Order: sequence, then C-alpha cells, then structure tokens
Amino acid sequence: VAYNPWDFIRGEVELWRYGGNPSLGQPRTFSQPSPWAWVDVSQLQAVAPLHPVAVQCQEAQVVVMVHRDLFGTGRLVRAAELTLGLAACSPTVWSTSEPTVTFVTGLHECGSTLRVTPDALIYSISLNYNPFPTGNPVIVRASPAVVPIECHYPRRDNVSSNGVKPTWAPFRSTLSSEEKLPFSLRLMNDDWSTERDSTVFQLGEVLHFQAGVNTENHAPLRLFVDKCVATPTAERSSSPQYAFINFSGCLVDGQLDDATSTFISPRPRQDVLQFAVDAFKFAGDSSNMVYITCHLKVSLVDQAPDPLNKACSFNKASNLWAPVEGTRDVCSCCEMRSCGLARNSRRLHTPSRWQGRARRELPS
Repeated sequence: VAYNPWDFIRGEVELWRYGGNPSLGQPRTFSQPSPWAWVDVSQLQAVAPLHPVAVQCQEAQVVVMVHRDLFGTGRLVRAAELTLGLAACSPTVWSTSEPTVTFVTGLHECGSTLRVTPDALIYSISLNYNPFPTGNPVIVRASPAVVPIECHYPRRDNVSSNGVKPTWAPFRSTLSSEEKLPFSLRLMNDDWSTERDSTVFQLGEVLHFQAGVNTENHAPLRLFVDKCVATPTAERSSSPQYAFINFSGCLVDGQLDDATSTFISPRPRQDVLQFAVDAFKFAGDSSNMVYITCHLKVSLVDQAPDPLNKACSFNKASNLWAPVEGTRDVCSCCEMRSCGLARNSRRLHTPSRWQGRARRELPS
C-alpha cells in the first residue's frame, strides 16, 4: 500500500480506507486512526467490512487493536492465540466477553526493529496468530498468520506535541560548545600579567600557574583544578609521582612545613583559577626535570561549590582548610583525604609520604 507519511504535516490527517480490489487479488488495508501506521492484512483475507487490525503510532509507543473476528468469518480467535513481535508479547487488555484485544508496547520493545531512511524512522513489528490445536490432532481448522505493522516517523519535523524551548542557545550551538571547550594551563610571571618565557626555576622560587577555559558562547562556567601530578619524565605513569593537588581540588602541597603553596583568591574570573606552588625537584633525580600534568574541569557558575567541585588551600596560621569560594565545609574532606572520587587517586603519593623526599632546600 502506497502511503505518503508527510500528509499530516499539511493537516491532512485522514483515516485509511479499504484499499485494493479483492476480485483482482489485491491485498486489503483498513481504516486506521494513526497517520503514521502501515499494516498489511493480505494474509487475513478478511471479507467482512470489519477492520480486523487497527494501529495507533504514538510518540513513544504503539497501540494495536485486534478484532477477534480476525478473518471475517464470524469465528472468534482466542486472545491467547495472539502475540506481538519476535518477543511474543501477550495482549495488554483483553476479555472473553469483549470482541477486541489490545496490545500496548514501547517502540523499542517486543522485538521491534528500526530502519532509518533519508526521510523517516520506520519501526517494524508483527502481529502473530498461532491457533491452538483442536481436539482431534488429525485435522486443523485454522492456519497461522502474520500481520506486518510499521510506524513511520518523519525525520525532518518535530513530531512531539511539545514545542522546542531553547534555553541559552540553539541545540546545535549547545553541542558545539559542550564538545569543544579549550582548556589551558600556563606558567605566569610573578605579577600574573603575562606568560613566563622560561620554564627553568631555582629551588626557593615560586611557580605561578594559571588554569583557564574559553567558554565563548557557552553558559557561564566556573573552572576547577581536580588534581595535578608531578613526574620525572613526560610519561604520566612514570614513577615516582607527587600529587600536589589531589582529592578533587585540595592543594595538599601547602600542608608541608617548607611550602607556602596556595590557590589565589579571589579569582580574576570564574573561568580562570590561579595557584602558586613552591619549586621542588625529585630527590635523587640527577636530571632535575619535573613534568606536571593537571586535570581541569568546569561546572555551571550557578552551581554551588561542593566536595567534588572546589579549590581549597591549607592555612597554616589557622591550621584550617579554606576554599576560594563556598563554605568551609566543602574542604573538610581534604583533611580526611577522601572526597568521593579520591579512590581514583590512591596510586598517587600524598605529601605525608613525601616529606623529606620532595626537597626544596637545595641551592639550584
């Protein structure tokens, strides 16, 4: 049966009528309440002016209503003889006193299949009739039948009953911005005004790091440094390792007696975070090289800082952890060295294990 699934766009949602000419051997179809449904009842050879199978293709499910006089002969089939799809789903609503049986299933359920064409999404499923054997096993009075059912959904229009309500940007722009957030981590000069030209430091100096993210047309974001790990080579898995920021934003290096490392507060912008770390080298490493890898992340500005999204420094004067923003309780997990995702950092050494090994007192 030829059917244009786009008719509903022009407001011409009409019920299908019996099609074909039985005298010429053409298959019949029948009136259906859904403009997206396609059903082939040619196997049923119905001769009565009944509509043996009616289909409603809804937004997320399909409703199949089957008249128990399936073949138009006056003999009613049993509900238990009807199933839907490859999964042989049973009827949802039926009664021995009612002439119809109803199936309600999700578009992806009961073994349905999906076919994608340039213009439509087509979900296919079958109505199965498997008659029970009669009392005499020698004879049969009914044959199995399969009724193919399809739901056609146009791909070029919104088929939802709810209008699209964009928030800060159209959908394509949202995806583009979320997928392409350019992060940066730079060594700055002492007054934070420009990027530092040299990456050579003397022990006793301070490394000024500036982490940032370019949000462009994205919703306002707040940047965090989840962790920073120092290694003696460029290989991130090399050993030894020293995590000077750990536990989702705790600058643990600041707890060491010979360090003044801290996050800079307040931030210059919400999408920028600055922190200062006293220079160090690995004990016993003659190369004097330190490679630093940091994990940066963002959250929405209107999302309050929490134990997994924070920037906390240790204040030696008060012997307490202090956040760049938010309440002090978001930093309490820094003291316990467990901030939800800390288990992912168990392989990283903590400052307490590195005291006396991360040396800063050498002259160069």
